[in-house]
Amino acid sequence: MTDKNKAIPTAILGASGYTGAELVRILASHPAAELKVLTAERRAGKEVAEVHPHLGGLDLPLLTATADADLSGVAAVFACLPHGASQEIIAALPDHLKIIDLSADFRLADTQTYAQWYGRDHGAPELQQEAVYGLSEVAREAVKTARLVANPGCYPTASLLPLVPLLKAGLIDSDGIIIDAKSGVSGAGRALKESNLFCEVSESFAAYGVAAHRHAPEIEQGLSVAAGSPVGATFTPHLVPMNRGIFATIYVRLAGGADADGLRSELAAFYGDAPFVQVLEEGALPATRHVRGSNACHMSVFDDRRPGGAILLSVIDNLVKGASGQAVQNFNLMFGLDETAGLGGLALAP
Repeated sequence: MTDKNKAIPTAILGASGYTGAELVRILASHPAAELKVLTAERRAGKEVAEVHPHLGGLDLPLLTATADADLSGVAAVFACLPHGASQEIIAALPDHLKIIDLSADFRLADTQTYAQWYGRDHGAPELQQEAVYGLSEVAREAVKTARLVANPGCYPTASLLPLVPLLKAGLIDSDGIIIDAKSGVSGAGRALKESNLFCEVSESFAAYGVAAHRHAPEIEQGLSVAAGSPVGATFTPHLVPMNRGIFATIYVRLAGGADADGLRSELAAFYGDAPFVQVLEEGALPATRHVRGSNACHMSVFDDRRPGGAILLSVIDNLVKGASGQAVQNFNLMFGLDETAGLGGLALAP
């Protein structure tokens, strides 16, 4: 158990991107975290405010190159590094550090599956076996004792939170799950990409990664663990012209005589002690603006027009609950803190 009166010296590796900026924003007012090291390769030597003007006025260390970072006085590391680079850097870190990795490098338990989807062999297979998949509400007890947590992706978070309890309870069929999901543009990161330019995205709605998105095996892994047997799902992501948000519309077939009311009751019971998950009342519709800037997940359940089916709706902020907020939630669990520490901010509206 961590001494709650003592600040936890913390490092963010890769603080120049969107998830790094969100971590700085959240941790700057966290009651127990003390930001000691911030790294950024191309922005090394700069003030954080030069890279993220909205964070100006905070007393923060200068950005430094990751290779030059002094982590000797640090207890916790958030790694916001590119896929592939994260595993090599984390493997070289001292054993005393508690690490939350926001890349995909430790999310897939099977390293052959990782190689298939990411086009390279895993560089730290022994460390992969140690990593805990940190879907906070589902893996709370395992996260508490973990040294390395693989922070889930945004689409998997929005998809797994409503599906896992229902598969565990046997209320939905493990076959025929369809996930139709939409993301804001920040989900693609801050790096310059032609497909994310304003004129390419504005007033447009497009599917991408059809039948080939790297979050598909991550989602199927979580579904399979919940069901206790292999589960496949049809997952199609879409890009919508908004900055933040994930909206997952999920189609399922009912099992065991369940209906929407039964699914809603099961979700409400499963998440009864979860401060960030809200199961909406019958007929209520979630929207991304209801969770924007917060660590919340709102979900609802509807009977399908066709008998025997149900429709699940789930929304999160991709940069908070889908990334940095959930990372801080896992940090809190790992250090024996109140799970909500630093995460009490309400959604921003309009």
